[in-house]
Amino acid sequence: MRRILFQMSVSLDGYMEGPGRDISWHRVDDELHRHMNDTLRDMGGFLSGRVVYELMAGFWPTADQDPGVGATMAEFAGIWRDMPKIVYSRTLREADVGWNTSVVREVVPEEVRALKARPGGDLVLSGARIAEAFLRHGLVDEFRVYVHPVLVGRGTPMFPEASTMTDLRLLESRTFGNGVVLLRHEVR
Repeated sequence: MRRILFQMSVSLDGYMEGPGRDISWHRVDDELHRHMNDTLRDMGGFLSGRVVYELMAGFWPTADQDPGVGATMAEFAGIWRDMPKIVYSRTLREADVGWNTSVVREVVPEEVRALKARPGGDLVLSGARIAEAFLRHGLVDEFRVYVHPVLVGRGTPMFPEASTMTDLRLLESRTFGNGVVLLRHEVR
């Protein structure tokens, strides 16, 4: 059975984005980007909310056509375009079908469990609001958190307040040359 992996970059003080959806503080250098390409290449699909999808769709579909883009970024452009994507949104009416994208209105636990039961690679989840819904329904199997060495001060917190505790087990920790630390945990 496929797993759902919540993958997110976060500041040391726990924010996924700063005020005004600022992510300029992300420290993605070539080493980290190569790691992400290697990790994401064999996944079965990307699950996101509208905000993350529109951010990605605003750059990656044609990024590899820019002669100034390095080989690692160009490679990710192809990974992103070719990967099946499900966007959870009540407001987005349609997505560009050329990018292997479908739009779903609501997180329905039974539908997500059926998606997990299909053959293929694991599914990568990203986005603040959509993650909240997946967490509320207990649909996340693993957390891949990239902690960036910066304090943002305020913005969108990575995790919403919850009424229950979730017990996790550390699978891996890795420090990259730029100071970003990957923490991988699975739900017990």
